[in-house]
Amino acid sequence: MDERPHKHSVRIDLGDRSYEIFIGHRLIDDPASLDGLPAGASAVIVSNVTVAPLYAARLISALQTRFRQVHLVELPDGEAHKHWGSLNLIFDALLEKACDRKTVLFALGGGVVGDMAGFAAACYMRGIPFVQIPTTLLAQVDSSVGGKTAINHPLGKNMIGAFYQPLRVLCDLDTLGSLPDRELSAGLAEVIKYGPIADMAFFDWIEAHMAALRARSPEALSHAIRRSCEIKAAVVGQDERESGLRAILNFGHTFGHAIEAGMGYGAWLHGEAVGCGMVMAARLSRALGGVDQSFVERLTELVRAAGLPTVAPVLDGHDNVGRYLQLMRVDKKAEAGAIRFVVIEGPGRASMQSAPDDMVAEVIRISCAGETQCV
Repeated sequence: MDERPHKHSVRIDLGDRSYEIFIGHRLIDDPASLDGLPAGASAVIVSNVTVAPLYAARLISALQTRFRQVHLVELPDGEAHKHWGSLNLIFDALLEKACDRKTVLFALGGGVVGDMAGFAAACYMRGIPFVQIPTTLLAQVDSSVGGKTAINHPLGKNMIGAFYQPLRVLCDLDTLGSLPDRELSAGLAEVIKYGPIADMAFFDWIEAHMAALRARSPEALSHAIRRSCEIKAAVVGQDERESGLRAILNFGHTFGHAIEAGMGYGAWLHGEAVGCGMVMAARLSRALGGVDQSFVERLTELVRAAGLPTVAPVLDGHDNVGRYLQLMRVDKKAEAGAIRFVVIEGPGRASMQSAPDDMVAEVIRISCAGETQCV
């Protein structure tokens, strides 16, 4: 009898860069998880000081069956460390261990680890293979999938990076058991976003199962991760480098990234900023005529039910609106200084649009004041 853990698979279809996302239990040390991956002289695990003590030994044991040497790099934990200094720690280790182009890099951790490890893999010797092993809900449903890698700059989030696809993504559901409640809620923001932009039936399901998701029901989490990955796979397969359609995956992120940069990286978790940003983007969508007030209230209540903030922070006591606008102009979606937002054209449909500054200013004012009415 086959006693290997059952897993689901979602394929990212990108021609010769296609790969599988595996979703299941005990994937970190299941030998079958490594089937089909290259075997070489060395593997390097990039993790952080929080995750490595929990899972690195298990991964090392599995990798030692395929690689003569397995090295571990432990980075500081947190968004505040997603910068050049931490990236260089990875390069230092790769060079000190004389790693070559056949070295395989394994990203073991949340979105920060995955983004930095992927960027390092894209750059080292102009590209070495890497595998994503996301250990947070946010990373499993979003950041580990699709090949976007980056570090932050004090003036803008994820502004320095590369598109570089992994060989495989292993979403081990067991790792979610060690997540703090706040991190789980942050991941739910990236689950919620898929409903308004692509699948309102999924949105309905999330509403009905929010309590189960927050209680960490394995069945609920498995479905949420699988459906989120299916939606993202479909979008990325059509637009790998975010030249058009893929931008809809950034619903709530223009406001959210401004919050993260304005408050200082790490003050709010990425998912917390995105959750609040989705509320702000829904209000802007209402002002542009895409959705009605009841939709805004429904989304706001779901974000709140996930344990996420719905009142935007004040970033500058003297010119709060100006500070938001300044930060949002330093955004990958901005064009010639004009801010472009992902807005909802209708429930389940999204697009990129610009909006007048005075309309955006009113959204910011209402959102920071905690008011419920829309512009």
